[in-house]
Amino acid sequence: MTKHRYRYRTTVVCAALSALSLLAVPAVSAAATGPAASAERTAPASAHPADGIRAHAVAGIEDRTARTLAASLGRPAWRTAIRNAALASPAVTLGSLVDKPGSPAAESLKSAIADADRDLARAKGLRPGTGSLLQLRLGDSSMRRALGAGAEPLVAAAPSDDDTTAVTAYDSRGRTHLLDMRKIPERPVYVIDLDGDKAVAAGMAVLREQFAAHGLNGPAAAPAAATANGFWTSRISSVRLSDDEEPWVKGDAEIYSLVTGFGLDGKVRVDPVDMPYLDEDGKTYSPNQILVNWSSYKYNLADVVMMEEDGSTNYRALATAIAGVLLTIADLGAYIPLVNAVLDAMPDDWWTDDPDYVDSWYTLAQSLSGSSGGARGNGSMTLEPYWVSGF
Repeated sequence: MTKHRYRYRTTVVCAALSALSLLAVPAVSAAATGPAASAERTAPASAHPADGIRAHAVAGIEDRTARTLAASLGRPAWRTAIRNAALASPAVTLGSLVDKPGSPAAESLKSAIADADRDLARAKGLRPGTGSLLQLRLGDSSMRRALGAGAEPLVAAAPSDDDTTAVTAYDSRGRTHLLDMRKIPERPVYVIDLDGDKAVAAGMAVLREQFAAHGLNGPAAAPAAATANGFWTSRISSVRLSDDEEPWVKGDAEIYSLVTGFGLDGKVRVDPVDMPYLDEDGKTYSPNQILVNWSSYKYNLADVVMMEEDGSTNYRALATAIAGVLLTIADLGAYIPLVNAVLDAMPDDWWTDDPDYVDSWYTLAQSLSGSSGGARGNGSMTLEPYWVSGF
């Protein structure tokens, strides 16, 4: 089964007001290209504020866990327990698996996975207590037969770079195996990956908290008297993303959107919107999800930037990077499109795999009803005005 993701680094051309050309965009440092071990390199003082945590930090944690887990497969009882769990579910949370009552996992493995989960939450800028983020899954459903027949599996970490053509896998004896990312191997492979849905949900909470701290959330809505009877929203009745084939070792996408506009206080406002259902391209979803709450915005227009969480996003750093640019934009009494400012806020090295630009929508109006294609041509949403009645 082919897995799908949506990642594009594109310059979006927009007829924005001249005020946007005055933005001072922070300098961007070059992307680190070394191995996972280079993750702990200290960013120079002139680096972009989001450069402190790079994709290699999460990749290094996952690779370390893959090696450790592979070595543990030398114990027959534990190897059987993992095989049964992998065959019973599309993805298994490692923390829950090793801590399961009666689990044959060694105490050293439990400790290693607990440490990896804590390191992962810290690398992603998530709150303490987020819980276990590492999960195990089969690289492809076609591997189920060989695994069930007793074939010895390899263990690999999900790659963090789209340009990588091979992935390193480990066996129980500590040997490495280089696997072609475009060809599904005959031998079953356990993939150590991030629980993307859980990470995005936790990340959205961090973004809201950080945007509020930076002054990008303003009043949550109009005064109570103005919304006593209800308020207008824009609701997604259907959404679809274009085809984009990805290697077998990648999992489903985790999509979220950043809705931007000017808040009631006249300052730029950013509202993160989680879209956990949108995990496959070429498929139309009908979520009936509220995208924009117009009672929180000054103008009858808003922009949307759709992103994919690809494993290594540090949400605190992302919020700081976006705030650093958007806070320079003043309300001049007319709506200013904000998509380009959001994209310019992200360091160039983040576009290699994380976070990934999916598509964007400029100047969506509250009255818009019908299909609206994204500026990049990779997404399409059908929106409708929706009145939320008060109690």
